[in-house]
Amino acid sequence: MEDDGYDGPAVLVVEDRAEFRIRVRLIGQFQPLDGHYRWYGRLEAHEELTRFVGDRSAGVVLRTAEGDAAGRITELDLWNRYRIEGVSVPPFRVPFTLEELGSQYS
Repeated sequence: MEDDGYDGPAVLVVEDRAEFRIRVRLIGQFQPLDGHYRWYGRLEAHEELTRFVGDRSAGVVLRTAEGDAAGRITELDLWNRYRIEGVSVPPFRVPFTLEELGSQYS
């Protein structure tokens, strides 16, 4: 089964203090052991965001055309892209029925 995901434009609100238009790549999956949906991914490199946040972790809200969700940005990778993660409803559409999943499960 493929992971649910999103790859596209978004608005990132950092600690209710600053807003950045950014591109994101996200995936997610339901974790049956704890009963939560976990989503995560990377933000594109963004100079203004890096200046604002630096090398610390920060609480964020990520908005896409498909929804919005609270999350957290954490470590920077070698290409100045922050990791982002969240628990519960993701900022992208997740199929829940067999109809929504399509013919691959028929």
